[in-house]
Amino acid sequence: MRHLLSAADLDLASATSILDVAEEMQQVQSRPVKKLPALRGRTVVNIFFEDSTRTRTSFEIAGKWLSADTINVSAKGSSVSKGESLRDTMLTLDAMGVDAFVIRHPSSGAAHQVAGWVKAQVINAGDGQHEHPTQALLDAYSMRHHFRSIDSDGFAGKKIAIVGDLLHSRVVRSNVLLQRSLGGEVVLVAPPTLLPTGVETWGCPVTSDFDAALAEADIVMMLRVQRERMAGGFFPTEREYAEGYGLTEARLAAMKPGAAICHPGPMNRGVEISSAAADAANSLVLDQVAGGVAVRMSVLYHLLGSDEGATQ
Repeated sequence: MRHLLSAADLDLASATSILDVAEEMQQVQSRPVKKLPALRGRTVVNIFFEDSTRTRTSFEIAGKWLSADTINVSAKGSSVSKGESLRDTMLTLDAMGVDAFVIRHPSSGAAHQVAGWVKAQVINAGDGQHEHPTQALLDAYSMRHHFRSIDSDGFAGKKIAIVGDLLHSRVVRSNVLLQRSLGGEVVLVAPPTLLPTGVETWGCPVTSDFDAALAEADIVMMLRVQRERMAGGFFPTEREYAEGYGLTEARLAAMKPGAAICHPGPMNRGVEISSAAADAANSLVLDQVAGGVAVRMSVLYHLLGSDEGATQ
């Protein structure tokens, strides 16, 4: 891979390779000394124009555990806050000899633009309401672990219900694209007001009936209600939203045997997910966080782990 900008960049072979290497990388987390020399001498800049805890921290840890020189840059501490354009900022950093940028930006398509400007390799850590490919990979990593623990090794025939604020989510787009490669069957669940324009062209069923989708789902992925992106009027009240589209205790009890819960975080407990569901034995939420470091180590290794990958 030259860049990782979209989950559409990953076919079955490349996605499987990243997940397989992540299995090996996760072993590092249990070592007393959490270091591998794989990216010694490489420089990775995490540049985030939006607030983040999980993604930014896991990329920083991933880079450091692979022995890369990892630098964090935030918009508030950069020349962007003084009026410098994104292009000039990225070209300035690129001229310093950076090997890779991990970028999060509030504008959809920003990562693609940056990849066209710089010589360094680019990883999209979330661009507006567009995509978040490494989140989809870590979701898949946790799902695969769960499937292996019960009855199988693959996604074929598995039904994955993605529920909630589809309109503002970048996670849903990347998951739909990645599951298309891996073989999972995605169904999208949301009230009509929270459906993206053109969702009918995404190639998966769309419904407003959460309970019907829940009965058949092997994975139930709850999406955060993104209050900060809403101007209002998408649903009457949070209580009514929770009743119609929240993973309540009643719905938790109605899940099919062996089904598991995912949430990309952060969670609005009592809105899209109850505390009982978030902390349930079949919740993969903390597994997703733990697996996120391993998956991002694997992504960095695939991009920067060879001279060929860095120069093509």
